[in-house]
Amino acid sequence: MEGTRRQSTTNITKPTHKLIDQDETSTVTGPKPSDALPLPLYITNALFFTVFFSVVYFLLTRWREKIRNSTPLHLVTLSDIVAIFAFIASFIYMLGFFGIDFVQSLILRPSPDVWAAEDDGEDEVDLLKEDARIVPCGQALDSTAPPPPQKIAVVPSHHLKPKVVDEIPFPTTLNEEDEEIINSVVAGKTPSYSLESKLDDCKRAAAIRREALQRITSKSLSGLPLEGFDYESILGQCCEMPIGYVQIPVGIAGPLLLDGKEYSVPMATTEGCLVASTNRGCKAIRICGGAASVLLRDAMTRAPVVRFGTAKRAAQLKFYLEDPANFEVVSTVFNKSSRFGRLQSIKCALAGKNLYMRFSCSTGDAMGMNMVSKGVQNVLDFLQNDFPDMDVLGISGNYCSDKKPSAVNWIEGRGKSVVCEAVIKGDVVRNVLKTSVEALVELNMLKNLTGSAMAGALGGFNAQASNIVSAIYIATGQDPAQNVESSHCITMMEPLNGGEDLHVSVTMPSIEVGTVGGGTQLASQSACLNLLGVKGASKETPGANARLLASIVAGSVLAAELSLMSAIASGQLVNSHMKYNRSNKDVSKVAS
Repeated sequence: MEGTRRQSTTNITKPTHKLIDQDETSTVTGPKPSDALPLPLYITNALFFTVFFSVVYFLLTRWREKIRNSTPLHLVTLSDIVAIFAFIASFIYMLGFFGIDFVQSLILRPSPDVWAAEDDGEDEVDLLKEDARIVPCGQALDSTAPPPPQKIAVVPSHHLKPKVVDEIPFPTTLNEEDEEIINSVVAGKTPSYSLESKLDDCKRAAAIRREALQRITSKSLSGLPLEGFDYESILGQCCEMPIGYVQIPVGIAGPLLLDGKEYSVPMATTEGCLVASTNRGCKAIRICGGAASVLLRDAMTRAPVVRFGTAKRAAQLKFYLEDPANFEVVSTVFNKSSRFGRLQSIKCALAGKNLYMRFSCSTGDAMGMNMVSKGVQNVLDFLQNDFPDMDVLGISGNYCSDKKPSAVNWIEGRGKSVVCEAVIKGDVVRNVLKTSVEALVELNMLKNLTGSAMAGALGGFNAQASNIVSAIYIATGQDPAQNVESSHCITMMEPLNGGEDLHVSVTMPSIEVGTVGGGTQLASQSACLNLLGVKGASKETPGANARLLASIVAGSVLAAELSLMSAIASGQLVNSHMKYNRSNKDVSKVAS
């Protein structure tokens, strides 16, 4: 069986190829209508455009003079006759200007028999090879090393030079029509972004776009999977112009015992030792009775910026919005945008005659950026009635603040604000974490607090909160870019019971997560949410699933902080990374 597979793979990738030079291109691709023009197509187009609009202007001017002078319109001079003939000629040309390639495709389009004849003569230059893999991506594959890549020729378009690219096994069979579309994309006649709408087949569009990209760039995408993904699920909401998907391994840390329940935490990462370290922290917490979490706030924010003619006028709107007597009116307008979006507060900041208004609202189980943005837009439209001189410069003025480290998020919070704590027994610190309570407390003070202050950190008073947040975000379909503010965290470690035990906590004011919308609907990410028991919207209490996910994120950060700090305190950080995150090969003995 294995030998058969190797033989079939060899037979697929074995064909020899020859380069086709520029002189042979016209023979292969056939003549174009534009080849009959004495000048380049763009110069001809410019000439006829100029003639058309010039004669139109001339004729209109002449007719206007005749009307003013009461001269009969049918009396024409030689210049009028020449202008009329030039108008007719240029008009006829312009009728076919935008359709010259379209007319070519209809009139001069080769028949299927012609395509078949060309294919028979060009078997050795066939660019599309069936994928040699016989199992889906992610399953166990034959570990036999693949044959070295062959070099094949790409038939260039009319304006491109021939290129040589690596041979790329293509998993999807492309027919003659696909080949025509690929050539059209390569030639720049069909926009790549329009393939989905034109073909009404997302997977086929991705395959064609991928092949066109390889021919244009002469770069192989053989290592980027195409099969095994639902491209319909991302259309119009997750990713544009897809050509495949990136595989990221997902590990499991835990169980994490949090608020009396155990959770197996999925982490998508390529950093060795990260899952193992978090898992050790989960073990220490579980042995000691688990961790407890408290949700302090739950509010997504959006802060538009508006401008007035004077600072005094801007201050009047600030006073209006911050007046409790007006909050009910404004919140009613805001809440019309969604069943779940409920305005909680408005905080304003003035910079000269520019006003920044930070709206905070609950968003149910959604992360809520779109929800709060719609509500803010409703309020801005409403305010235009009483403040017609208000100039809205942007729906977001960076006072929100989204995907940027900021003091306002660190102090006021954004998304879910969570505190998570645990008490670790002294014997667990010594036997599981391999260090001491005293060493952990001292290291936390000098590293996470003093060291971060020396570095001028903003919300970064921790050891590796960003590692955990990013890994869980990618696994569960969150916005990875929001790791910036979601990783704001301060880790505290204090001795208890006369220094025998350790109290450890993490305070995270800006965890931005959701369990509906965005990437949470994709199959893999949805499975990870289901593993945690927070898939979709909560049927009992709106927002409960998203809040629980935020608590799990904080609990996982707590476990990872505990383990990493212990590794540093005991001097085991380098050894553990050499074991799990680095090759043990002696590079000094490897031949250059």
